[in-house]
Amino acid sequence: MSTPSARLLSLLSLLQARRDWPGDLLADRLGVSPRTVRRDVDRLRDLGYPVRATKGPDGGYRLDAGSHMPPLLLDDEQVVALVVALRTASTGIAGVDEAAVRALTTVRQVMPARLRAAADALQVTAVARGPRPDHPEVSPDTLLAVGTAVRAREVLRFDYDGGSAPAAGEVAPPRRAEPHHLVTWGGRWYLVGWDLDRADWRTFRVDRMTPRTPTGPRFTPRELPGGDVAGFVAAKFGQSVDWPCVGEVVLDMPADAVRRWAGRGALVEDLGDGRTRLVQGAWSWDGLAAVVALFGADLRVVGPDDLRAAVARLTTRLTAALG
Repeated sequence: MSTPSARLLSLLSLLQARRDWPGDLLADRLGVSPRTVRRDVDRLRDLGYPVRATKGPDGGYRLDAGSHMPPLLLDDEQVVALVVALRTASTGIAGVDEAAVRALTTVRQVMPARLRAAADALQVTAVARGPRPDHPEVSPDTLLAVGTAVRAREVLRFDYDGGSAPAAGEVAPPRRAEPHHLVTWGGRWYLVGWDLDRADWRTFRVDRMTPRTPTGPRFTPRELPGGDVAGFVAAKFGQSVDWPCVGEVVLDMPADAVRRWAGRGALVEDLGDGRTRLVQGAWSWDGLAAVVALFGADLRVVGPDDLRAAVARLTTRLTAALG
């Protein structure tokens, strides 16, 4: 470290990034002796940071949460990320966008002068879209209740305004699901969970949910199909896309790379040897030809003939563009 002050800031950053640090590991990361680490920890305590020594074979340190913390330790990249996130907050959660503005004001007050100047330089204007009829706002209480059940792995009981209406005079029983993930898609909040009554994976719109209390028993998480919640949700909603033009190609490209950029409802199959089968849809054959060309890899058109013709037209146009 160039100076004791710089070393002290690096030590504080490490303590904030991880719950428990063995003393020897901290010393190794900082390039100093364990004795120097102990002295620096004492200096942090003098500044008001609640650093607690932990017991164990190696011994170590932990930065406890406190009600009165000294100024925030943020590097330049963290300042940019935090300011942009708060200035452009548009969550679809009632009251949260306004709270983000207040949070930015609070955080700015505890920033050092240099970082405060960097934050003020990012005068980003976010145009509020307002609640759209098809994107209703979500109650913060509902989102918190669902998120708490996800974290606690407790069965969630809730009324849901989205299923079939009960017969006259009847009261629909609450839905029961093992909540696994909260996700956002297309401006809406969804819960991905295992529907206990239908014995299948389901996605529920959070704005249509009214959680009941108390929650149900704890459960052991099931394995989500594919293991990736983003891929699961994309495939789930992609199934509803009825593309007028669907074609198949084989790309000389690894499946993981193809899957990252494949469109909604696409089928990606790993053929081995760095080759991938892609079944993709689009609104037109010429558009589909352009889509598969965008992967930037050698490809073979499997079919249908409409896609072959579109690829030939695209090839002719691009060749002509070269003069």
